[in-house]
Amino acid sequence: MVVAEVLTGIALVQQSVKFIKDNISTAQDIGQIASQIDDLFTGEKQVQQARAKKSGSSLGDQFGVDTVAKEMIDAKLAAEQLREVATMVDMRFGHGTWAGILAERAKRIAEAKEAEAAARREKIKRANEMEESIKIALGVFLLVAAVVGLFVFLMFSVAMAVQIDHGRTVS
Repeated sequence: MVVAEVLTGIALVQQSVKFIKDNISTAQDIGQIASQIDDLFTGEKQVQQARAKKSGSSLGDQFGVDTVAKEMIDAKLAAEQLREVATMVDMRFGHGTWAGILAERAKRIAEAKEAEAAARREKIKRANEMEESIKIALGVFLLVAAVVGLFVFLMFSVAMAVQIDHGRTVS
């Protein structure tokens, strides 16, 4: 259900923000709050996905004022809390830290997508090579079968001709 997904997403965002607020002043490096930042991104993504995902819900659930309002407010809350964490991280670890995190995250996502696309291309290439190998093997088999068939036919024809010719000389 869409509402349950939104609650999971926004709850994860709120839990992550609370942890970051409580621990950012004592964190020695960004690694100490990195898992909560990951959870923050995950929760925000869940909120956005739930907002975009409409299949499987009844028409009333999709377009009801309550559902639309909740999705809009949760998305705005998630964005607001992301901005708040960005400010806290930049204030604690220096200006540009949050931008660096976002840039590195975007880079890693792009690399993962590219690796996935490369793997898909490689799989298609292997399938095409296998198909080509099967075609070649089938062609060779048919050629050998045709040569053997022609050889058998010629041997049979020669044997029949010899037998017919032998039959004429005997009589």
